[in-house]
Amino acid sequence: MSEPGGLAGRRILVTGAGSGIGRAAARLFRDRGADLVLAGRHLEALRETLPDALWMPLDHADDAAVAAFAQDCPALDGMFLAAGALVTGSVATTPLTDFDAMLAANLRGPWLLAHHLGPKLREGASVVLVGSNIALRAIPDSAAYSVAKAGVHMLAKVLALEWAPRGIRCNAIAPGPVHTAMVDARLATSTDPEGDLANLAKVNPLRRLGQEAEVAALAAHLLSNESAWTTGTVIPIDGGADAVY
Repeated sequence: MSEPGGLAGRRILVTGAGSGIGRAAARLFRDRGADLVLAGRHLEALRETLPDALWMPLDHADDAAVAAFAQDCPALDGMFLAAGALVTGSVATTPLTDFDAMLAANLRGPWLLAHHLGPKLREGASVVLVGSNIALRAIPDSAAYSVAKAGVHMLAKVLALEWAPRGIRCNAIAPGPVHTAMVDARLATSTDPEGDLANLAKVNPLRRLGQEAEVAALAAHLLSNESAWTTGTVIPIDGGADAVY
């Protein structure tokens, strides 16, 4: 019997692999047999993730850069597009520059990668986009980020339709708050880190933050043939928050 979520022999592109969920996913994919291409602006961080992987420089929101990247990128069996950024604020208080930055980092980037790298995907490939559970339900001070991530969810559905004739699947995952280094950095500047952590955790029925490895495991399943009949979906992974709020 094959290992659950086995990725042996599959070449997978990972963006955002220099930290957080992207880094955890890249390491899990390698453990499950994948041949990885890691792309991003900070090559040293990618080297720290997996020293023996193929690293390629990339600003995924730059059309010319992604077009050039696509020329050099080898054929792919999958993509996990985890790169993104977060700026909080309401519609009233968010400057246009922040809104544009959120669209570029979180939506324009995945769109450009799909546009330029679609021809590089082999028949039967699988693509996983990283959305957010706050694109499934509105919360305060997420005006630009949640709108961009909602676009990611729809992009996954559109790509699932466009790529279906080639046997290529596309899904999105929608994580809730995950315990990453970014969260730790935020708590380190807080006057009440324990209280802030509790507030983050209490919004879901399981009353805890997610772990990077848990999100990575879902991505590995969607990239493997064990999810061969799953496409065009947006899957919350948020401790049940989307089910009850």
